[in-house]
Amino acid sequence: MATLLGLLPVTLGSLDLLATDGAGVDWVVTDLKGWDSPGVRSESAPRQADHGTWASPVYLDSRPITITGSIDAPTQGARDAAVEQLVAAVALTDTLLTVGEAIPKQVTVRRSSPLLIELLGPYAARYSALVTAADPRRYSTTLQSKSTGLPSVTGGLTLPITLPISISTTATGGAFTLDNEGSIATRPTFTITGPASMPIISCTRPDGTVTQLIYSDSLGAGDTLVINTAAHTVTLNGAVSRRRYLSGAWPEILPASSLSVQWSALAYDAAAMLTGICRSAWM
Repeated sequence: MATLLGLLPVTLGSLDLLATDGAGVDWVVTDLKGWDSPGVRSESAPRQADHGTWASPVYLDSRPITITGSIDAPTQGARDAAVEQLVAAVALTDTLLTVGEAIPKQVTVRRSSPLLIELLGPYAARYSALVTAADPRRYSTTLQSKSTGLPSVTGGLTLPITLPISISTTATGGAFTLDNEGSIATRPTFTITGPASMPIISCTRPDGTVTQLIYSDSLGAGDTLVINTAAHTVTLNGAVSRRRYLSGAWPEILPASSLSVQWSALAYDAAAMLTGICRSAWM
């Protein structure tokens, strides 16, 4: 994508907002307010008979982003078609907004105000679009994905034996590591493919802190259980909620850190698989 005015590439859905498209229309982004930082939510209570206040945790608010730009077309028809593309791109439903920084990042946005378009003669237009990301984190465009089967053990003792004996075993599978290169914690999504009887996912931080997700039901061959730790949902085969069967703490991958993931089940089956996905996240 060709960039203009030395600015960063910006894409809303499939529409490049800083490019010259196939119809010869020049798209330029002149401002992107709100990309640098969202607002915050916090509370404080006065300390009784003392200086200062008691501070509550601070949370990021949603991230409103105002995209300001222009359209310059070779014909009126091309200009009008470009305007309609823009109207469709600033959608009422979830849409990816991507900014091509050194590490490209994305947020999921929806239109949150009227789209303002000013026609400038027959061939040009200026616009201002306000969209809002309910999740304020800016995520890497690179999806990290790791998979592993259930842990298995090979070797051991075979009878009959002849003294002296040497016993050696090797454990394989059952673990992977997910990384977060960003500046705020990110939350993974796990997918378990059956068969797996009462699987347990254990997540260990570098400081040794361990959290577990324990699923008290069983998965048949071909069943798929998706555990979304950000949305706090547990879905079987893409349709049925199984949240009531899951217990434990929702894991997070801390900023500039990693998470070691291991899993197990009551019985080994070579077809069982655990997949973990995540994106690095920035404030």
